[in-house]
Amino acid sequence: MSTPPPLIPEQRQRELMRLLRGAGALSIRHLASSLGVSHMTVRRDIAALEDEGLVDAVQGGVRLRERTGVEPPRERGSRAVLELPRKEAVARRAAALIADDMTVFIDAGTTCQALVPHLTARRGLTVVTNDFFTVSALYAHPAIEVIHTGGVVDAASGSSSGALAAATVSAMTLDLAILSTGTWDTAHGLTTPELDKVVLKRAVLDAATSGALVADSTKYGTAERFRVVPLDALDVIVSDAELPESAAAAIAEMGVELWTAEE
Repeated sequence: MSTPPPLIPEQRQRELMRLLRGAGALSIRHLASSLGVSHMTVRRDIAALEDEGLVDAVQGGVRLRERTGVEPPRERGSRAVLELPRKEAVARRAAALIADDMTVFIDAGTTCQALVPHLTARRGLTVVTNDFFTVSALYAHPAIEVIHTGGVVDAASGSSSGALAAATVSAMTLDLAILSTGTWDTAHGLTTPELDKVVLKRAVLDAATSGALVADSTKYGTAERFRVVPLDALDVIVSDAELPESAAAAIAEMGVELWTAEE
């Protein structure tokens, strides 16, 4: 029976993170045994993950950084109260991407919904969205044309997605796509737990002249099972000043603009 080939560093570090998410903290000895590598290799992987802002090295081992690896709640009411000043700051900064006479896709989510108050002075604006909360918030602004994508409804998030929503978007020409995500990092890009969301987000980016991600730093460093796009498929990322420096440097190397919001 042949021996499986050794993992490359990215695969090994992903497995290390998986083990840590189950335990919270582990010893170098345990990780070396689990991964089948030397203590020195584990220490190198820990140093790389620490640079990414994902873990903290401790005496004889490593632990998850406190805010990392915890998936935000998916139910809209629970998410709406998390990190409000940070979300509002990111939305305020992202609003500068939107100009008069644009057709803009605004993704579902509380950060994207926070864009609405900053759009009221725009003229000739058309907003395309899969978010019922954003549609409701725009009722008070009839000068903004609103198109909902339709699609399969997710009651917990107050949004829709899937092939029907993607078909609506594919029939349009968008000047700008503003995407949200609950999980992102430089290694995996945008990820999601639901395949229907992959279908819609990819269709949106295909239909748009430019694409932006709005996501605060608390969502950085986590990944879900379905990959939407790598970060270098975007033109702009809008986040906050607490994004790890290593992440900011990696984004710059990809040629993606990083806009930083100040609370």
